[in-house]
Amino acid sequence: MFLQLKNLTKLFDRENGVKNFNLSVEEGEFITILGPSGCGKTTTLNLLGGFLKPDSGEILLDGGNITNLPPEKRPISTVFQSYALFPHMNVIENVAYGIRFYRKEKKRKAMEIAKEYIDIVGLAGYENSRVGNLSGGQQQRVALARSMATNPKILLLDEPLSNLDASLRVRMREELKELQRRLKITMIFVTHDQSEALCLSDKIVVMDKGNIVQVGTSREVYFYPASEYVASFIGKSNLLNEDGKTYIIRPEDIKITKGINGEYIVKDKVFMGQHTEYKIANDRHILDVNLSGKESSDFQTGDLVDIEIEHRINI
Repeated sequence: MFLQLKNLTKLFDRENGVKNFNLSVEEGEFITILGPSGCGKTTTLNLLGGFLKPDSGEILLDGGNITNLPPEKRPISTVFQSYALFPHMNVIENVAYGIRFYRKEKKRKAMEIAKEYIDIVGLAGYENSRVGNLSGGQQQRVALARSMATNPKILLLDEPLSNLDASLRVRMREELKELQRRLKITMIFVTHDQSEALCLSDKIVVMDKGNIVQVGTSREVYFYPASEYVASFIGKSNLLNEDGKTYIIRPEDIKITKGINGEYIVKDKVFMGQHTEYKIANDRHILDVNLSGKESSDFQTGDLVDIEIEHRINI
């Protein structure tokens, strides 16, 4: 196994930190650690990067124990949320910095390698630009190039897209995944954004209060959540109790039809363009329903409707 975190524990108090964290990662995988603020995901990333020392447990990378190595001795690079670029340096100097001081290359060779990585992230022509004159997306690409140029075995990403606007965030997600596939680098990405986790990841690690609650592919954690917590955190979900059993039903797995004697009434409607979100209710349940297409947007508040459940998850 390429990377193993064994019983990794770091507690700041009884409630905050990481507890007995166990995870195995294959080389070249894109792993996302997902969870709300305070769940321990950034603590885990800092333990991997060497910025925190664990109370107990081990970190094994490529057969070696790196648990007690300082950050500069680990073949790991980090892209921080703030990007942490050097404002007094231009683009190529920022990217070349790690090549010179971590890979120990001469200045001329470092500049040649830096130019290659600047081209990879799509910033050719910006080599001599000051980072302060770049847009947020361009600065993020510089941070990625600088981190990748040190030739790390693992690239850690601490919510690097959170400072971007919505449309740029979507584009940078696509570019990040394409870079990862092309370079075949192992990436561990931390976020609280479920859509980022679902579209980027080979494997998602869902955390709550310092513990791993589920590990699986995007499809597994979405369609087969291990608990109500996972189902409610990743996507919208309806909780339905019938015959003494509890089911989770995704809003898109409910179809509705108009009926004079319909069991439910449409209480609310929000048109979102590609889909329409409805809230329907009877005397026992309130359900969220998402329908796609033009015809599915025709239901109105006050309509009586019947439902058909296409898929339900047993909990």
